[in-house]
Amino acid sequence: MKSANRGTFETIYEIVRRIPKGQVATYGQIAALAGNRRLARVVGYALHANPDGDLTPCYRVVNREGRVSKAFVFGGENRQIALLRADGIEVKDGVVDLSRYQWKEGLHHLF
Repeated sequence: MKSANRGTFETIYEIVRRIPKGQVATYGQIAALAGNRRLARVVGYALHANPDGDLTPCYRVVNREGRVSKAFVFGGENRQIALLRADGIEVKDGVVDLSRYQWKEGLHHLF
């Protein structure tokens, strides 16, 4: 991994660790908090390369529509749904209601 990516990935992991239990964030939201809202795909790459799912709860990150990832690195879509439900988050047809469960930090960066 390039050193620039390593620093970016670590920044992303630090932000994801701040998402409270019972809430989710979007890839774009994490990118904005990391300093560049256009890096949502990089957030996805970082979470897919996450070396420690227990330390960095990447399952709390969903897309801008609240949809879970079909390629969730720690066991697939059903595992992500199970982890979100264990946090008390309702998931219906693979989608989280962002108006109810989205973490409020950094939302002003998205609009």
